[in-house]
Amino acid sequence: MPGIPAFANWQRVTLAAVFVAASIAQAQAVPLPRPAPKARDMQVAASEPAAPAPPASTSNASRQPASEPMPNPIMPTLKKLFGGDSPAPKLQAFDANQRALADKVSAYLSSLQNLSGNFVQVGPDGSRTTGNFYLQKPGKIRFEYDDPSPIALVADGTSVIVRDRRLATQDVYPLSQTPLRYLLASKLDLLRDTNVTSISADDLYISITIEEKQAVTGTSRLTLMVGAKDGKLKQWTVTDPQGYDTTVAVYNLDTTKKLDPALFKIDYTNYQGGSN
Repeated sequence: MPGIPAFANWQRVTLAAVFVAASIAQAQAVPLPRPAPKARDMQVAASEPAAPAPPASTSNASRQPASEPMPNPIMPTLKKLFGGDSPAPKLQAFDANQRALADKVSAYLSSLQNLSGNFVQVGPDGSRTTGNFYLQKPGKIRFEYDDPSPIALVADGTSVIVRDRRLATQDVYPLSQTPLRYLLASKLDLLRDTNVTSISADDLYISITIEEKQAVTGTSRLTLMVGAKDGKLKQWTVTDPQGYDTTVAVYNLDTTKKLDPALFKIDYTNYQGGSN
């Protein structure tokens, strides 16, 4: 794998973003079409009717919340979030209300130590994929994509792998160089630990955008969206240095389920298409 992987290719493979960036390499994992970026209006990313959520298993039904319908991810109006073409606001430009919103989201993200649920991902070309995810802090997460996608993404606290069951391959990246590190940190203070460039809220969402500038790959952005009423994570959008967006919306969130540590195990020595 030559050089440091480019975030554009990493995000194109599976991460949206995974809260949502970073500079990850010219990886050669799962190629997806990359058309010119679409206009970022505040609109539903796909027009087809929402599919029903997968039924909860009988063994966990008593501990899981009621099943939610699959959400239609919203493509945030990033130009408005960044204030048009004006420079990104500096930290001291945020008013007391914005700082309070950031503190609220920071406290919520820090409170999530175990989390599982379903997700729907919309890629830069408008394609939709679905699956299940499992998160355990610090540093562990697993995304399992529904058929026909052969992809799984696993972070074990140190590294992130993108696994292709069909090709029996996996690509490895440092967790410290991916947007996942924000979601998987035991404690997070957004205003202190990240470069926040935008904080906004409406009746539906609190939206916070984090920006990262890399000398080699350029500027990437991660936009987190939390429910304004229930305070729960709803989705994130990763914008790579080329301006392509990938959005992941999450639902049926469960913070009570005990997760099997084997979900986050990575076999670095011998991958033969198995489940680990």
